[in-house]
Amino acid sequence: MSKIVFIGAGSMVFTRNLVRDILSFPAFSRDLTIALVDIDRQNLDYSKAAVERIVKEGQYGAKVITTTKREEVLEGADGVLITIAVGGDGATLVDVGIPEKYGVTVCVGDTRGPQGIFRYLRTIPAVMKIIRDVEKYCPNAIVLNYTNPMAMICRTIQQLSPVVTTGLCHSVQHTAEMLGSWIGAPKEEVTYLCAGINHQAHYLNFKWKGKDAYPLIRDKVLNDKAVYNSEKVRNELFLHLGYYVTESTVHNSEYNAWFRKRPELIKQYLPEDSTRTAEKIRKGLAASDQKRKDTIEKWLAEPIDLQRGHEYAAYIFNAIFGDGTIFEFNGNIRNFGLIDNLPQGSCVESPVEASKAGLRPIHVGPLPPQLAILNGINAQIEDLAVEGYINRDREKIYYANYHDPLTSAVLSLEEIRKMTDEMFAAGKGWLPF
Repeated sequence: MSKIVFIGAGSMVFTRNLVRDILSFPAFSRDLTIALVDIDRQNLDYSKAAVERIVKEGQYGAKVITTTKREEVLEGADGVLITIAVGGDGATLVDVGIPEKYGVTVCVGDTRGPQGIFRYLRTIPAVMKIIRDVEKYCPNAIVLNYTNPMAMICRTIQQLSPVVTTGLCHSVQHTAEMLGSWIGAPKEEVTYLCAGINHQAHYLNFKWKGKDAYPLIRDKVLNDKAVYNSEKVRNELFLHLGYYVTESTVHNSEYNAWFRKRPELIKQYLPEDSTRTAEKIRKGLAASDQKRKDTIEKWLAEPIDLQRGHEYAAYIFNAIFGDGTIFEFNGNIRNFGLIDNLPQGSCVESPVEASKAGLRPIHVGPLPPQLAILNGINAQIEDLAVEGYINRDREKIYYANYHDPLTSAVLSLEEIRKMTDEMFAAGKGWLPF
């Protein structure tokens, strides 16, 4: 019997989708232990109800167990999924609200920039405690991380632990499907090579039936107003840099200096009311519990779709300790001989092969220089933040914020230091130093 442990299983929608996909594989449908772990018992109960419904309606042979103490279920696990959040919306209010006061605004704020860096600093101690427990109870398990900020978390785990791990993001496959839909290409007829860093990887080639599909995509972006308007930031990046980026317009507006440094640019390139503000977060705090309850109750009453989705985790587990079908995906892994012109040791998002032999990263070669510059700046900033955490060196956090493309386009060095000091003070209860 295989065992998969979900840590942070209170993320009900995500957990239910991953369980649905895992149980769709015959290797797991008859004989699998699903262990759900969360420190919030109410959220854990919601997820248990959702998962048990999938098991019942699919007539699967899976066993579902829940606990608030992961050490009770990690023993003998084959796979571990990390989907945690630390501090909730209260901590996010600090991440987003303080930079907002200084004029640095975001739509999401969970990946990089000062918002992502401070999310990383409060999240990584909890993640490393999980990893130490994996080392103790199930050192041969495959650990798949879905928690953001993806690159900094994966870089830290892979530097500090021998546990086999990679990080997964659904933006690669979802964007490929989107691009295919624009040109009428069914997803099964599309192939691509994608590489870079998390949320900012690019399709180095994108083919339909083996032929270059970029001319068709470019024509669509230039001549179909609805297509252009649906992803303005990403389409501008594509038209000017020549390659399509994986993550959404709202995310990618945060990772460079081109789209958010002036109010008129935000109005021109971003969907209306897409900026995340302290006021919105406060309103969300007041409404979140009831909204979550209503969403869960609605889902539990609706017909259920058991068709397999596109999250990589199920395919990876099936390849490694299921039926052994080899699966290639884009994973987050340290750059040792993978992408030639990105910093060695940084966390990159590039092709990885999963099989009975485990995870095998695939050499990509150099990125086009305009992409290497864009990725390289952010990768080096992430490295600084990781080194700041590992060495408990606050100065490296200042350096990382100094060089963030958007922050440096809006603020002076003195203003960035003042903002960072304020974020350290406000987040004191969550931060490791």
